[in-house]
Amino acid sequence: MNNLWKYIIISSAIVLSAMVLAAAYTQRSRTATGTITVTGLGETEFTSDLIVIDGNIEVENYDAAEGYRQLEQNRESVIAFLTSKGVVRDAITFNMPSTYKLSESIYENGDYIGSRFAGFRLSQSFTIESTEVDTVEAAARELPSLLARGITIEVYNPMYYFSGLESVKLDLLSAAAADAHERAKNIVENSGAELGNLTWSRAGVFQITAATGDEEFSAGGSFNLSSREKKARVTVRSEFKIKNKNN
Repeated sequence: MNNLWKYIIISSAIVLSAMVLAAAYTQRSRTATGTITVTGLGETEFTSDLIVIDGNIEVENYDAAEGYRQLEQNRESVIAFLTSKGVVRDAITFNMPSTYKLSESIYENGDYIGSRFAGFRLSQSFTIESTEVDTVEAAARELPSLLARGITIEVYNPMYYFSGLESVKLDLLSAAAADAHERAKNIVENSGAELGNLTWSRAGVFQITAATGDEEFSAGGSFNLSSREKKARVTVRSEFKIKNKNN
């Protein structure tokens, strides 16, 4: 008989404990707020409005002074050519010239025995920077024709920039943040809850690529300079609180 009462008391204690735990869990579920983390995307395309083209001219001469005079003549020829194609003079900048001593190896019976002075190489780099993108593009494509006049010239690929990029970045951040909020709201409301306040938000790196093609993104961000037509994108990762509708 004593054992029977013992079992009854133990069983009652277990049931009572389970009821207390269940009530506590239910109350916690009603009052606790969870969180949701989502990633929003901001993306847009734009056309570059600034072109930069670098180039270089050089001469070789046994006499440094004569080589410098020749370099000056070639520089003026480049400027005259560009301005004749519609490029404004202020868009053309020549840097300080550089001078290098040249040498040639001396061999005797197939063996190297030293070197001797072979003159000077003088070079001067230049930059064309302008918002007249079409005009500069067309003129730069024709610069190599100066080779036929005896001018040693090298022209590098154009680089394209956009003067309003900072404004674009701000707009993209706003768009990505709004997209993150909308995504979180849809997910939470579809689960029968309500979206609460933002707890934190972090922006990713900007990826600026060609508008077309399969250019890869970089973990540190990318900045395409070779394409005039560009696409910019950024992500924003945000965390929001979740509220139950009966709170």
